Amino acid sequence: MADIIQLLPDNIANQIAAGEVIQRPASAVKELLENAIDAGATNIQLIVADAGKALVQVIDNGKGMSETDARMSFERHATSKIRNIDDLFSIKTMGFRGEALASIAAVAQVELKTRRTDDELGTFITVENSAVTKQEPCATNTGTSISMKNLFFNVPARRNFLKTNAVETRHIIDEFTRVAMAYPQISFSLTVNGMEQFHLESGSIKQRIVQLLGNGYNTKLVSVKEEMDYVNVYGFVGKPETAKKTRGDQYFFVNNRFIKSAYLNHAVSSAFSDMIAKDSFASYVLFIDLDPAQIDINVHPTKQEIKFEDERIVYAFVQAAVKHALAQFSIAPSLDFTLNPEIQGLDAVSQPFTNRQQDETSSSSLFKTFSQKGQAHLMEPTNKSELKHWKDFFKPNELNTDELIGSAPASKPIPTYGLQIPMDDHSQLTNKSSPLSQHINTHCIQLHNTYILATAESGFLLVHQQLAHERILYDRYSAASHGTQMITQQSLFPVTLELSAPDAALLQDLLPSIQVIGYAIEPFGNNTFIIQGVPADILKGNEKNSIELLLEQFKHFNSDVKFNNREKLVRCMARQQSIKAGQPLTEHEMQTLIEQLFACTTPNVTPTGSPTYVAYTENQIDRMFQRLM
Repeated sequence: MADIIQLLPDNIANQIAAGEVIQRPASAVKELLENAIDAGATNIQLIVADAGKALVQVIDNGKGMSETDARMSFERHATSKIRNIDDLFSIKTMGFRGEALASIAAVAQVELKTRRTDDELGTFITVENSAVTKQEPCATNTGTSISMKNLFFNVPARRNFLKTNAVETRHIIDEFTRVAMAYPQISFSLTVNGMEQFHLESGSIKQRIVQLLGNGYNTKLVSVKEEMDYVNVYGFVGKPETAKKTRGDQYFFVNNRFIKSAYLNHAVSSAFSDMIAKDSFASYVLFIDLDPAQIDINVHPTKQEIKFEDERIVYAFVQAAVKHALAQFSIAPSLDFTLNPEIQGLDAVSQPFTNRQQDETSSSSLFKTFSQKGQAHLMEPTNKSELKHWKDFFKPNELNTDELIGSAPASKPIPTYGLQIPMDDHSQLTNKSSPLSQHINTHCIQLHNTYILATAESGFLLVHQQLAHERILYDRYSAASHGTQMITQQSLFPVTLELSAPDAALLQDLLPSIQVIGYAIEPFGNNTFIIQGVPADILKGNEKNSIELLLEQFKHFNSDVKFNNREKLVRCMARQQSIKAGQPLTEHEMQTLIEQLFACTTPNVTPTGSPTYVAYTENQIDRMFQRLM
């Protein structure tokens, strides 16, 4: 019987390895940027076309490679970082596994141009399906330019599993952001489909954070810096008002390498305890420097998960560093007279306090009122005083009580909270009615500013105002998303909205669906949008906040594959615009809310399945009391 075990061909083995390293275009972006950093580049350009499916090109001005090194770089396990086993535990560079270029060449068409400073000519190499198809000298700038074209051209099944261009572009921007954030001393640029998205000049960490995450962070960052023998922790955390509902702007770097660590995230969250809401997440960019021998970064193909020799020590240091920074931010600033030379020139500072001045001060009545034992500050009444004696405040009022009651101002009306009364003519819910709503009395009572008690002919209903309004808005927005477009309230003064690059890419992808539910938004370039109009029930002045909250909630839904983008937007809008628990309502608003609820197709549950009301019949109430008798 013939033997059945055999070695895989190199091209198949490389494609299997590529499945671990190159999962999508963003994976190749990460590997190529890290190689450029290891080459000592001070300027790195990233060029992307068709969300990386057609082209990913990285150009750097690093040290370049010789002809032999350029050819060897495409071999599996070829690396310049490791010579023996000890080097594996003292890695301070980015790329070191020796599989990046080999994996990319296994699933794409690769072109490489590279030249060292001392060489007159560089080297040009093309690789396709792990095979070198061309190698020749060429004229090129110092450094390396590597292009990855037609990703997964030879693995069409893998290409079919890629997401839409907008999604893949967001992943590329995420990887670019992580690398650029860790190296503010390097200039970066990102060009997508011929348009420059980022042009980052070298600068400080804070400047790079503001460049990448938006100008909104410019005045909302708190510096963190703690240096210890075992570990150094430095960077910035956002002030409590920058907290978001999803894990967005959270970056941890260990030895300048981006990592994901729920354990360290908890350390930062615990430092923010009682300062932000429990369902919110703090923003931070924190760097942790420690001996490479104390960590193992070779535990995951993407190197985004690492192991610490002692996680508890790192946890404690991170928590203490953030707490210390927040404490310094919270306390009142102390006066430092050395900072202002004008203050030092004042007589009170520059001239001595003489004995005569001391005697005059101690003999004054003001000094005695504070220094006499057993009494607080005494204000002696004088004829010149315009203040009434304090006992006058306790004299009975001589005015007629009836006159006071009659002249009392009317109580202020309770403001509405997004309930449209009546509903728009465009809503499909207006002409519907429910048999149950006809048996509900018009008088309603609000309990704890959250529940509405409505009596019916055979009992009563206990309605949750937020969940009920969420059901109403869901049906309204759902009808709009299926053809009946919502009314847009045009803004007299359009609002400018500036977003971070990933959020801008997300909003660009959602613009067609957002316009259907009543928003009028136009791109303005450079991650900026103009809000020309909003749905009619968005309060004036709340336009920017509604869009930002909508994006945050959408990202929270983004992992749920059961819904398409439009359905996710409808659910997010319904949750965002619904009246919240704790908001008082007038009786008219409560009546309208119940009428609109029972005009819905499914009034008893929210889109997520939570009950909107609980019905108690008269028989149920009787049985409850009979058990007590």
